[in-house]
Amino acid sequence: MELTNQEAELLVREGMAALQAGRAVEARNKFGQLTGAGFANPELWMLTANACRLAGDAAGEEAALDRLLTLEPRAVAAIIQKADIRLKAGDETAAAGLYRKALQLAEGGTVPQQLVPEVRRAERAMEQLKARYTAHLDASLGALGFPEDGRSRRFQHSLDLRAGRRQVFLQEPTDYYFPGLPQVQFFEREEFAWAPGVEAATDVIRAELDAMLTARLDGFRPYIRSEANQPRDHPLLDRSDWSALFFCENGVRFEDVIQRCPRTWEILQSVPLPAIDAAGPTIMFSLLKPGTRIPPHSGTHNTRLVCHLPLIVPPNCGFRVGNEVREWDVGKLIIFDDSIEHEAWNDSAEDRVVLIFDIWRPELTEQERREVTALFSASQARLQRPSAA
Repeated sequence: MELTNQEAELLVREGMAALQAGRAVEARNKFGQLTGAGFANPELWMLTANACRLAGDAAGEEAALDRLLTLEPRAVAAIIQKADIRLKAGDETAAAGLYRKALQLAEGGTVPQQLVPEVRRAERAMEQLKARYTAHLDASLGALGFPEDGRSRRFQHSLDLRAGRRQVFLQEPTDYYFPGLPQVQFFEREEFAWAPGVEAATDVIRAELDAMLTARLDGFRPYIRSEANQPRDHPLLDRSDWSALFFCENGVRFEDVIQRCPRTWEILQSVPLPAIDAAGPTIMFSLLKPGTRIPPHSGTHNTRLVCHLPLIVPPNCGFRVGNEVREWDVGKLIIFDDSIEHEAWNDSAEDRVVLIFDIWRPELTEQERREVTALFSASQARLQRPSAA
């Protein structure tokens, strides 16, 4: 049937009036006359879909939405509406894919204000679908012999990422990135042959720390200090809330501290410390005062790991690397990649003190270690070279 433009405009007005009045079948028929006459566009297909929904015609609604999405595949409202249909039909996999696509499009573009409630509803539906799918996976894995308390750490981590309980954190060193190294937040201390010897010496190291603390923190200084030509916006700048007593700082030795804590220094010589000009090792007692939080940050390079030997740990202290939080346990090493975002806090009423030192990444070959050492040495030599007059 052919329609004039005037007749088509009249059918649109009549169809919209019927739709607003709740006369779904009449509205659907009016819009059907228009689409059958070739007057279809995305807006008309959406009106048709809404009329079919009001009439309880799910098949007609979905067919209209499919026609709309053929013309305008990025139409967020139509994608959400189609997702609703798939969800009601029990097709949760398709529904989740459609909700996900709609949310991606909404996040990457400007959403009209009237569409915001629909996007929020899609977010809630997506979370419910994720929760149901995660529960299904957990039950199925348990039935197959892999209950949650019997899974490997990395496999459980992968499930947490898939379920949205965690997010992916990657190495983001501020200065130097060495490619091809595993993206691991915490390393288990059982992986390092030298670790038991360091842990066994905890009491000896603690005794030397106590002697230094008895000397009224002699040698401790703010970890973040003002430096010429450097930004001065760190919240702990020049504050003793986070202070350090250095045995060695970026390869520079503090002989007075080494002499006063000789056993600690001797014990750490069994560790693969990175002897790199102006870059390593760093060895220190790190003191965090009550109520202090070290904000999230990343280290300068990813060719090292950082080790914490907890010595004084009151309750309510915590440490996060990436998306995993651990508590310090006196005498038990924590080994982590500090090029991944991390933070620490002391919410207790007492000081927290750990021994901190860095080691080579175990994955680096001997040649790679020599190459990295040469690189940092060359970089430091360049920085120290006088500029031309």
